[in-house]
Amino acid sequence: MVADRVRSADSGMIGAAARSRSVPPRSVGEQIRIRDHPVIEVGPVSDITFTTAVLLCIAAGLAGWIDAVVGGGGLLQLPALLIGLPDVSPTYALGTNKAVAVTGTSIAAVTYARRAPVDVRLALRLGAVALAAAGGGALFASAVDKRVLQPLIMVALLAVAAFVFLRPQFGTASPGGTPSRRRAAAALLVVGVGIGFYDGILGPGTGTFLVIALVALLHMNLLTASATAKVVNVGTNLGALAVFAAGGTVLWRLAAGMALFNMAGGWVGAHMALRRGSGFVRVVLLVVVAGLVARLAWDQWGT
Repeated sequence: MVADRVRSADSGMIGAAARSRSVPPRSVGEQIRIRDHPVIEVGPVSDITFTTAVLLCIAAGLAGWIDAVVGGGGLLQLPALLIGLPDVSPTYALGTNKAVAVTGTSIAAVTYARRAPVDVRLALRLGAVALAAAGGGALFASAVDKRVLQPLIMVALLAVAAFVFLRPQFGTASPGGTPSRRRAAAALLVVGVGIGFYDGILGPGTGTFLVIALVALLHMNLLTASATAKVVNVGTNLGALAVFAAGGTVLWRLAAGMALFNMAGGWVGAHMALRRGSGFVRVVLLVVVAGLVARLAWDQWGT
């Protein structure tokens, strides 16, 4: 059941939000209310229990930590929202997830920018391109068969995991100087346009792909790549969030509470990564990739 909801959430709901305005508010009698008490109203179509709200906030904090270190927090936060809001359209879970994620990622990006050797101008250029590309990808989401794409993504993630595992030195070198124009252009194309569009059209593993692409194309170490990826990820999240907000499919009250925990997790994760360095990021990267592959496999074949 959960796998079916995750599949439907990852298979074009962003495009649906772009094509339609908000779902009309239901009457009081039609509002979704879980009978456990106390009950918290989080939006026009859903109420949740206090226990559910607490669990969602904890999930948001853990997701913020994962996103800050290496990306991939959505593999925890989005399923948590789908489980916690079983009676609303998955579009609301997707929109709320993006609203929460952008806050924690922004905190992590600022933390990294202050203490890590980040090329801020390059990161902002990549982020601006990714924002536009993610919005474009969201508009095409409904036209793509995600059931065909997901096995290909799993293969790509497994290849990434094997490559990183078999090459311990990958991403451990000291960052170089300013990248050449050719490498910067390649990064704009692959990272800004390619991965930004991918985040809008599908999404899983965006942060991981960003880190790997930045290491491979710009010869960054894993810590610097993770720091730069946060700026780009803010752009992709904002691009997708704009589509959801325009469609009225964000539970802003719930998002506000979860965002506080997500920001706290992002702050802690960024400081841990800065303190422990690229070796720590590498270990978390491998764990997150394994989790992403398991999540995608469950979405594809789970019952």
